[in-house]
Amino acid sequence: MKRLWSPWRMAYLTEERPEGCIFCVKAAERCDPENLIVWRGERAFVMLNRYPYNNGHLMVIPYVHVPSVEDLPAETLTEMMLLVNRSLAALRRAMSPEAFNIGANLGHAAGAGIADHVHLHIVPRWEGDTNFMPVLADVRVIPEFLADTYRKIREAMAAMG
Repeated sequence: MKRLWSPWRMAYLTEERPEGCIFCVKAAERCDPENLIVWRGERAFVMLNRYPYNNGHLMVIPYVHVPSVEDLPAETLTEMMLLVNRSLAALRRAMSPEAFNIGANLGHAAGAGIADHVHLHIVPRWEGDTNFMPVLADVRVIPEFLADTYRKIREAMAAMG
């Protein structure tokens, strides 16, 4: 029998969860490389998903802690969409994806893992990136270390000025 090792999953299953909202905590810590924050704006920031659906999975997160986009001021919504555009350009430059999924899960019933703090997902996609693993084993294969992905995306974001 062949085995697929993903030891990082054990950290996810056993790590202590910080008190409060993980997005609020990480944004306040100012340890961007450790927290996988690739870009900071005035009203929102871009963070690499530590447990990605696909390689390069980013999230655009407002600093304000609200559960839905309808609770955000227009200026924050505008900046978030501009950060989505910046993220798309950075991902194209750093990873050359063929397509993207962009969306938000509003509420637990919609699949939100963190329902109290709205955020947008940007998932790069490539032809054939879905195989039998998610269907049969409920496992995604991520082909690159998060630190390497972080470095590539951060450099691409910074190169855009």
